[in-house]
Amino acid sequence: MTIHVNVGEAKTRFSELLAAAVRGEEVVVNKAGVPFATIVPRPEALALEREVRTAKRKAAFGFLADKYRHLHGTDALDVPPSMTDEEYEERIERKFGKL
Repeated sequence: MTIHVNVGEAKTRFSELLAAAVRGEEVVVNKAGVPFATIVPRPEALALEREVRTAKRKAAFGFLADKYRHLHGTDALDVPPSMTDEEYEERIERKFGKL
């Protein structure tokens, strides 16, 4: 998505526009209605943003790990095997009758 802003608006929303550029959006600054400049993030800023996102995702992924640690190694977290085709057909037949 491309964001077009005039110079005055770019001055007041500069930090917001920088954040948008780091997220991957194209930010074009217009002067008198004509494209004048493009805000492009530096590779170091992109790498830093990627590290921050990675850290947030890792934290969110394991936030309940300690709560359920006592169940590790027990049958409580085992996922039952999926139904075979025969079991599925039998279930459909019980539910809807012979089709």
